[in-house]
Order: sequence, then C-alpha cells, then structure tokens
Amino acid sequence: METSPQVAAPSRTRIAAASLIGTAIEFYDFYIYGTAAALVLNTAFFPGMDPVAGSLAAFSTFAVAFISRPLGSAVFGHWGDRIGRKSMLVVSLLVMGLSTVAIGLLPGYAAIGVAAPVLLVLLRFTQGIGLGGEWGGAALLATEHAPPGKRGLYAMFPQLGPSVGFIVANGLFLILGEVLSDGQFDSWGWRLPFVASLLLVVVGLYVRLKISETPVFQAAMDQRRIAKVPFAGLMRDQWRRVLLGAGAMTVAYTLFYTATTYCLAYGTSTLEIPRTTMLALTMIGVVFMAAGTVVSAMVSDRVGRRRMLISGTVAAVVWGLVMFPLMETRSVFLVGVALAGALGLMGLIFGPMGAYLPELFKTEYRYSGASVAYSLGGVLGGAVPPLVATSMQASGLGVTAVGIYVSAMALLSLLCLFALPETGDETL
Repeated sequence: METSPQVAAPSRTRIAAASLIGTAIEFYDFYIYGTAAALVLNTAFFPGMDPVAGSLAAFSTFAVAFISRPLGSAVFGHWGDRIGRKSMLVVSLLVMGLSTVAIGLLPGYAAIGVAAPVLLVLLRFTQGIGLGGEWGGAALLATEHAPPGKRGLYAMFPQLGPSVGFIVANGLFLILGEVLSDGQFDSWGWRLPFVASLLLVVVGLYVRLKISETPVFQAAMDQRRIAKVPFAGLMRDQWRRVLLGAGAMTVAYTLFYTATTYCLAYGTSTLEIPRTTMLALTMIGVVFMAAGTVVSAMVSDRVGRRRMLISGTVAAVVWGLVMFPLMETRSVFLVGVALAGALGLMGLIFGPMGAYLPELFKTEYRYSGASVAYSLGGVLGGAVPPLVATSMQASGLGVTAVGIYVSAMALLSLLCLFALPETGDETL
C-alpha cells in the first residue's frame, strides 16, 4: 500500500508529539474548567446560593462532562474501530476545543439569567463527548506504533498530556491571579484561558494531520478483521475486562481530582491559604505526577504493568489516610507534601495505564474497550469525589472521612487489578 513505508518505520518523535499534544490540549481544556469551578463559577453562574451550595452546583456541572465521557467513548470508539484511529483523533480535538472556547464566551447569570447555567451544562456535556474519544485514540496511536518491548515507553507520551495540560492551565490562572485584581479576575479574567484554547487546537490539528494510521489497525483493515458493530462485540466478548479496567482506573482519577479540584477549593475557602499559593503547590505536585508517570511507564516494560499498578495502588490506600491530616496542619510545606504525595502516586498508577488498558482488548474492539473503561473509571473516580468531599464537609463529617473515601476507592481498584491479567508480554 502507498502508506506502508510510513507505518513500517514510524518516527518516535512524531508519534510522541501527536499523542502528547492532543492529550495535553484536551486535558488543558478540562482542567481550566475544574480550576474555574473551584474559584469563580459558583458566583458567575449560580449567584444567590450560599458558598457550599454554590460550590456543589459548580462541581455538579464539572461532573456532567464525566457522565458524557462514556458516551463519547462509545461513539468515537465505534468509528475508531471501524475507519481508523487518526480521523477520530482530529474530530475529538475539534469537539473539545470549540466547546471550551464557547464556555469562555458564554455570558454569565447576570446577563442572560437561567439560560447561562443551562448552556454551561450543555457545553460541559459536549466537552465530555470530545474527551471521551481523545484518550483512547491517543493511547492506541502510541501503543500500536510501538516496537516490541517498548509499549510502556511509547504510551508514556499520551500519559504525560494531563501533567503538561494541567501545568499550562494552572500556570495561566496563577499569572492572572498575580496581574489582575480579584474583581477583574471574577468579572472577565477567568475567561481568558478558555478563549486561548483556540490557538492550542490549531497547533494540535497541524501535528495530528501529519501522522499516519497505526500499523496494527492498518493490518486489521488489510485482513478484513473489522467488526461491523465494535461496541456490541466488546460487550459480548470482553465486558468483564471493561468493568474491571474501569475499576482499576478509579483510584487514579480519585487521587487527581481530590488533590486538585477539591483540595483547591478546601485550601482556599476553609484553610484560608491564598489562592496563588494553592495553585503553586498544586503545580509542584503535578511535577511529581509527571515524574511518577515517566518512571512507572518505563519500568512497566521491564517488570510488568500489573505489578507496577498494584504497587502504586497499595501505596494510595495508605496515603488516603495520611493526606488530610497533613492538610489540616495549615502548614504550606505539609500541604505541599500532601498534594505531591497524592499526585505522585497518581502518576505511578497512571503511567502504565496508557499501555495496560489497550493491551486488555482485541484489535477489533480496542478503541472502544480502552476508551469506555477509561471513561467509566472517570465517572466514579473523577465526577464523584469533589461532590462527595464537599457534601462530607458540609454535613460535619470532616476531611478525615474524605481521606477514608480516597482509601476505599484505592481498595476497590486494587481488587479489580487482582482480577485482571498481566499483559506486557502479549502481542497486539
């Protein structure tokens, strides 16, 4: 075929760039919303509520995107398994990016009344659709191009996307917090990172359009091994792995969104730590997350994905009980340790997942299976923790209960990992 020379000797740099930049942009879009939800959206779109109720409303719109992610995974997974990985990666980037820009331009409650939160929910739903299709395609782009014995290394690049996206997103909010007054930030400054997403999308599209289809999927096309309805085949043949894979992912989401979204709101409002200080501490924590991602992804090629995942998850069970006592000291250093520990462990777990989830599924269902498992894990581990934590705080249970909840989610993931096989030595 005409594309054979391209896929026979793919450039690691090009694959790394295409898989990393897409997930970085997608997660940048997602994280600026989480940060805005913690800092300002409760007053911009839900005025008149007391602070706790406003935070719950803002975090509820945050959760909407996680609920729509499995739908996006099913839709993009179907076509990704039918017509190819590359085309779906382009479409998912456009859906996510344009929804983000629209949120930045959306008038607040004071301008258009109840239509503002309604439109906000709709745009969040669309964001979730796009992100639901993004991660699976990026992970497959990396793993299906990887040479034998290096799938963990190649899959490390899309897994670094969240770290890069988060640092850029929070870096912008940190800069805006320094150069703008509180009134300017609450009025219009928070919108700038959303609108800036348009430039990032243009760059991402340029890189993605230059990458070739994966050799594994191209071989399946050549051999006519394409399922007519991939999702139906997935549910018939590998539904158990979908559910167990989702459960295994839950702890990574729980650690991340508890440490970033909930702790950002808790640290600024309850502990009265300055907003810029909390953002800076969170960014330092994400550096630990990136380091954990790199180390665990590369080591998983040598010792196995499952062993690395089990080790990180056991540590997360313990850290859930340690994290909030550290936060309660109000010491900036110890709060930083709490966040760095949680995010570093998230990286240790997240790194091997870029290869592990795709390896669990057949080529015919791989986009659908990896994406749906990843997104379902996000519903339980990403959408729920900020809501549960805020509710626990409001009901008087305190943050100790939040830490116990984090440990319980880690234990759930550990049980799922025990039920799943090692995949590092399997061929794709």
